[in-house]
Amino acid sequence: MKKPTVAFFDFTCCEGCQLEVSNLEDKLIDLLKLVDIVMFREVMSEKSDTYDIAFVEGSISREIDIPRLEGIRKKAKILVALGSCAAIGGINCIKNFKDLEDVKKIVYGKDAGHFNTILAQPIDAVVKVEHYLYGCPMIKEEFVDLVTSLISGKKPVVPNYPVCVECKIQENICMFHKGVYCLGPITRAGCKAICTTYGNSCEGCRGLTDDVNINSQTDIMKEHGLSLDEALSKFKLYGGYLR
Repeated sequence: MKKPTVAFFDFTCCEGCQLEVSNLEDKLIDLLKLVDIVMFREVMSEKSDTYDIAFVEGSISREIDIPRLEGIRKKAKILVALGSCAAIGGINCIKNFKDLEDVKKIVYGKDAGHFNTILAQPIDAVVKVEHYLYGCPMIKEEFVDLVTSLISGKKPVVPNYPVCVECKIQENICMFHKGVYCLGPITRAGCKAICTTYGNSCEGCRGLTDDVNINSQTDIMKEHGLSLDEALSKFKLYGGYLR
């Protein structure tokens, strides 16, 4: 039986999620028994315009990105948003809170007039997306699970509960008890609470849970003497498109 073909594409991003795929090492060899990778600029020079599954990393931040993404969508039977930038807009959406002309001048200086920019947005603002791999970067294990699920015809399991659940499993001290604001109560889990486990607060890189309880988050803030302004400021880092 012919193996499904897979292609990787990138828009505005650091390509860290694709790097995580290349870092799968032995597991990548096992995956190659299930699929044929026909385009992956970061690790191979071969290219193909025919593919079944497209993994797209990065947010859309230029007008010229739109027709390119639409072209990828037309060719792919399945399109997967790879990482925070593609799935929720990600860190690139920080610029959405500034005047775009000022942003261009800050980045490009005297050459700003040569560059086009639009409000950063996730790829599902432009095309239909079948599946999402959240995180900055996305989790390698989730990538493997997604691919194997697609090949076997199973529905991929995507966590829809808050990071707090995984934090409790890790037996971490709640960041709020340390007087530090944390987006764990409203952020989608799946990262195994890696940030809080190593002493940092959750910054919401995996986006909101589908049934997010904002009122509960507000109550937690009040209980620990933290402000709403601080919450909104934190959430802008990755969730600017969802504001």
